[in-house]
Amino acid sequence: MEDSFKDVLIDIVGRANFTDQLIDLVSYSYDASDHDHRPEAAVCPTSAEQVSRILDLANKLRLPVTPRGAGTGLAGSAIPENGGLVLDMCRMNEIVDIRIADRLAIVQPGVVYADLEKALARYGFFFPPDPASASVCTLGGNVATNAGGLRGAKYGVTGDYVMGLELVLPDGRIMHTGSDCMKSVSGYNITQMFVGSEGTLGVITEITLKINPRPIAVKTLLASFVSLEDAGCAIIDTVHSGIVPSVLELLDENSIKVLRDHDNMDLPDVSALVLVETDGYTEAETAFQMDRVIEVVKKNNAIDIEVAKTAEEAEELWRARKSVGSVAAQLRPSNVSEDVTVPISKIPDLLRGISTIVRNHDLPFVIFGHAGDGNFHPRIMYDPSDPGQLRRVRKAVDEIFRLTCDLGGTLSGEHGIGLAKARYMSLEHDPVEVEVMRSIKKLFDPNNILNPGKMALEI
Repeated sequence: MEDSFKDVLIDIVGRANFTDQLIDLVSYSYDASDHDHRPEAAVCPTSAEQVSRILDLANKLRLPVTPRGAGTGLAGSAIPENGGLVLDMCRMNEIVDIRIADRLAIVQPGVVYADLEKALARYGFFFPPDPASASVCTLGGNVATNAGGLRGAKYGVTGDYVMGLELVLPDGRIMHTGSDCMKSVSGYNITQMFVGSEGTLGVITEITLKINPRPIAVKTLLASFVSLEDAGCAIIDTVHSGIVPSVLELLDENSIKVLRDHDNMDLPDVSALVLVETDGYTEAETAFQMDRVIEVVKKNNAIDIEVAKTAEEAEELWRARKSVGSVAAQLRPSNVSEDVTVPISKIPDLLRGISTIVRNHDLPFVIFGHAGDGNFHPRIMYDPSDPGQLRRVRKAVDEIFRLTCDLGGTLSGEHGIGLAKARYMSLEHDPVEVEVMRSIKKLFDPNNILNPGKMALEI
């Protein structure tokens, strides 16, 4: 990158918001995936106008630009694969407006999810998606990856709440999409085209989000199953029962064993644990839903059922689910965490298949995730310095993706495609669909400057 270009960037954002120092560039070279590549420089814009000037210049110079939030992504979406410039959006972190009467919040992309939740709680409202990295992830990143979370079965994912966007296109033009109305069918739904686009079509500079009244009653249950089949049937029957739990999570037997052996948790020696929460606006409504869940898990041979009586007891039931990922990751120097998703009826087939695949490759693994919407996180631990382990883990991931797509599933329920899954896009998407996606990329970004290398969009 030429010094003259760096001088222009400093003129746009100020010296304090520009860096080409090695220590900073290393921190921008990776995210929470196992991919990395160093940029040549990074800037932290503080307004849409600054982003516009930066992209206008980068487009003219054909300089790659990678938008970035908190770097919590697990698919390599924020990796500057072609070097160039990282656009760190974290300093655009203002909650612009909360309008309870209109059920919306307007935020800049660098607002941390948990900070919005804290601001909404004062009004008795919340923003439902609840990603696992809620305490640090930014809303711009949530929109760019269409992030989901623990409440997905009942409340959906980020895209279900995005009403409008302010964006800067690759040529520097600023565009506004969507509406402040609860519904709008005026023209093409351009807003949703950018949701989940992983920064490949434009840079988000403001987001209008729908918000919900916060439920006032919650009940939590943990059920133990000797058979994975029984747990899978309990999940399917719960979905068919006429209620929609706010949380429906599963931990496999490896997850349970890891937590017993490496975190000293007092857990039963069973094949699966199922965690269920119901919520509502009255205690009676919430209790009615939980009673129905209890009937279902009993019918499917749960050998133990714990229902929390207090918030503290509920938090204790949650501890296993919240801890399993971090505890398992300590078993080896590195790990891959996927988020394959299948139709709910195919959950038992997916769980059996993943277990068989990874065992055949002789690698430690756990499976946990959002059973209520068929979204699971097989986490495989390995030592990247061992070529044999590295080959086996790549082969296992390849087989898991193929199994998932054969079951009618999707490569990603909430993490995105990024670099990690780009080469598998043809497993899920037919050639015409891939061609249309590439045409859209070409239309918005003909010089391919925005987040190049992601989602297999290059022709």
